Amino acid sequence: MAFSDPPPAQPGWYPDPAGSPSHRYWDGTRWTDALSSAIPPAGPDTGRDDSRGWALAAHLSAPVSMIVALAFLGPLIVYLVKKDDPYVRRHAAEALNFNLSFLLYAVLLGLVTIVGLLFVVGILLLPLFAVLAIVWVVLICIAAIKAGQGEDYRYPLTIRFVS
Repeated sequence: MAFSDPPPAQPGWYPDPAGSPSHRYWDGTRWTDALSSAIPPAGPDTGRDDSRGWALAAHLSAPVSMIVALAFLGPLIVYLVKKDDPYVRRHAAEALNFNLSFLLYAVLLGLVTIVGLLFVVGILLLPLFAVLAIVWVVLICIAAIKAGQGEDYRYPLTIRFVS
């Protein structure tokens, strides 16, 4: 490969085509000397791991914030802090919408259960709280795994309050 040849597809260090022991670096736009740039520049995925971490935190902050207060506070904080990053914003908005929706569902189920208890039918509705909690945890785990893999995830049965 001569320096006039088309560049390789991926940035990286390549042997000097002239056969000398030095190496040249293709940074994606031009060839640079090994002596002039001893440390290769960061690749195109710079910051992607940071975005994945914040997106993961948006989903996993819900169970943590539920221990302290309400489950939607964790995703809300991540949404407000990192709303400039489109990847984190999508995941935080999705987690926020999901937790607000589940809060609404839990409150409605609670009201129906209280009214049903007056008529003894509410006792049959109590196991639905356990089912709702299990579904909540499973869906958060699935979303966190997808966020960690760099994929988008849409929660089912979610009302889109925030976009």
